[in-house]
Amino acid sequence: MLSKARVGVLLGCTLSLLTAPTARGEKLTGSVKIDGSSTVAPITSAAAEMFMAKQPRVRVTVGISGTGGGFKKFLDQKESLRTDISDASRAIKPTELKRAASLGIEFIEVPIGIDGIAVMVHPSNTFIETLTVDELKKIWEPGSSITNWSQVRKGLPNLPIRLYGPGTDSGTFDYFTKAICGKEKASRSDYTASESDNVLVRGIAGDKGALGYFGYSYYEANKNKLKLVAIDNSDGHPVAPSLDVIRSGAYKPLSRPLFLYVNAESFKKPAVRSFLQFFFENARKIVEHPRVNYVALSDSLYTMGWQRLESGKTGSATAKAKGVKNLNKIFTDH
Repeated sequence: MLSKARVGVLLGCTLSLLTAPTARGEKLTGSVKIDGSSTVAPITSAAAEMFMAKQPRVRVTVGISGTGGGFKKFLDQKESLRTDISDASRAIKPTELKRAASLGIEFIEVPIGIDGIAVMVHPSNTFIETLTVDELKKIWEPGSSITNWSQVRKGLPNLPIRLYGPGTDSGTFDYFTKAICGKEKASRSDYTASESDNVLVRGIAGDKGALGYFGYSYYEANKNKLKLVAIDNSDGHPVAPSLDVIRSGAYKPLSRPLFLYVNAESFKKPAVRSFLQFFFENARKIVEHPRVNYVALSDSLYTMGWQRLESGKTGSATAKAKGVKNLNKIFTDH
């Protein structure tokens, strides 16, 4: 079970489909410290397990502090406490860029996949199949007075509505609030919040009046306990997420890219470099493996990602971009 505690392994068994062509029989030593997004953690945890199977003397740890919490550790005042890699389900913010500059920390930004944010209710809920973006905003916006499903739409039952979602350090929280409420962190505060998606799964699965959201991968892993809600982006055509739908770009406005931020000095360490080389050589299989369930990027973007790391291309390509819809163009231009 994922938690805020550091974990080195996500999966219960080695994913034997993958090989480690970077190892070539060499036995490295050292460590790789990763922390950040609970959404991205399944990807880096799977990669860590497979890499350590080939390089058992390297210790790769994956913590889950949320995207914002991960950046705090990545940009810690004390160099000895900093992580090597920060998992992020949103682009780095201007305040985080400013802190990196003030501490003299150079980093390399690389996209690694695409995720959709799933909106879910209790599986016994028979009255909600779809919600509009406007309805979601009315429910989640700051100061919302909605406490009962009957207030959401005419004809819905008199049943208390209880909300579940990521905590304020989560990139999923930032992305959802901006996409639905129009501004990052613009959200009512009277909901059950957690950086652990497993806590949210249990909450929604145990509450008949529940409504919640988190990354689609966690829905896939727990779909027997949850009911997915289709989203109507105010065009009268509700769309439910799936890997194919997210890949197509049709799941709007709740699809978003996922990133790794790599400390440029850390990348010079053999263990960190070898781990990242392993990841990018196997990225598609890792990201789309059935036990991970995200949407992979194009091969050209993964090639670009590794080239950015090798060439030491520091800074953020997405910081000044108006949205991150066209990753190929954004990273080609930067």
